Amino acid sequence: MTTTPNPPAGTAPDIAIEARGLRKAYGDKTVLDGIDLSVPAGTVFSLLGPNGAGKTTAVQILSTLIGADGGEARVAGHDLAAAPQAVRAAIGVTGQFSAVDNLITGEENMLLMADLHHLGRSERRSVTAELLERFDLTEAARKPASTYSGGMRRRLDIAMTLVGRPRVIFLDEPTTGLDPRARNATWGVIRELVAGGVTVFLTTQYLDEADELADRIALLNGGRLVAQGTPGELKRLVPGGHVRLRFTDPAAYENAARALTGSARDDEALALQIPSDGTQRELRAILDWLDAVDVAADELTVHTPDLDDVFFALTGPESGPTVPAPARTKSAEENAR
Repeated sequence: MTTTPNPPAGTAPDIAIEARGLRKAYGDKTVLDGIDLSVPAGTVFSLLGPNGAGKTTAVQILSTLIGADGGEARVAGHDLAAAPQAVRAAIGVTGQFSAVDNLITGEENMLLMADLHHLGRSERRSVTAELLERFDLTEAARKPASTYSGGMRRRLDIAMTLVGRPRVIFLDEPTTGLDPRARNATWGVIRELVAGGVTVFLTTQYLDEADELADRIALLNGGRLVAQGTPGELKRLVPGGHVRLRFTDPAAYENAARALTGSARDDEALALQIPSDGTQRELRAILDWLDAVDVAADELTVHTPDLDDVFFALTGPESGPTVPAPARTKSAEENAR
């Protein structure tokens, strides 16, 4: 009988994934160079990085598909090296490429997965029906998976991952190739999983996806973690935030320019650009300065650095074809929410 070792002293019981000094090399190429990760239970953690940075290798190690060359890790409370079977029983994995068998129906795919989890006959039927309904696949359940759209196949793929009721799910680029509607539906599924207490470890090539879903993000480059934090914390690492004021009255524009020393002028557009971190306090200070000289701007917009700014600043412009989030200028009203 194999005994799962107790968590080391100081390990919090609500940490779903923890890695220390994780290393992996293939020949003389180091893919992971001593990375540290800590993922709280019931959250979405996103690992970002250029192609070849080591994201998929990290997922493969943490999901027991390959072994690490060094370091240690615990997943769902189990030591990766000492209790790999216990880890496998607690996790689900959805890879970059669908595990759906297109030659059989969606229902048959689900039942096959239930058999692999050794569920009893009645349980396999009930779990299959429940998950097909949850992922809006009941009507298509008895049609060949080859007839499914890309979004339907991805939903089926994730549903198959949930048959064993995993506490931790690894999603390796789950929305690559999906259209915007299917991507949005997949995001909804991920939010539902986390609301139910599941921990999601997400890798993605879409920076807006990480920004939308992740509680915490780590940026991997050349096998090393170059930054970790919440999306907001990462954005604050990069300078470039500003407030832009536009005027239609030239006199008001000149009065504002005199009041807001240090602002950059655009005389043609009658616009001022003031460096700002986008916080409510700074925005209020700018508005107070304008009130003090009895000037009102006709348009105010706030720009804060986004994850594509962070990505290129920390990994360089030649890091690969990761898809950045579309550039977006926020209104003052959005920023204050």
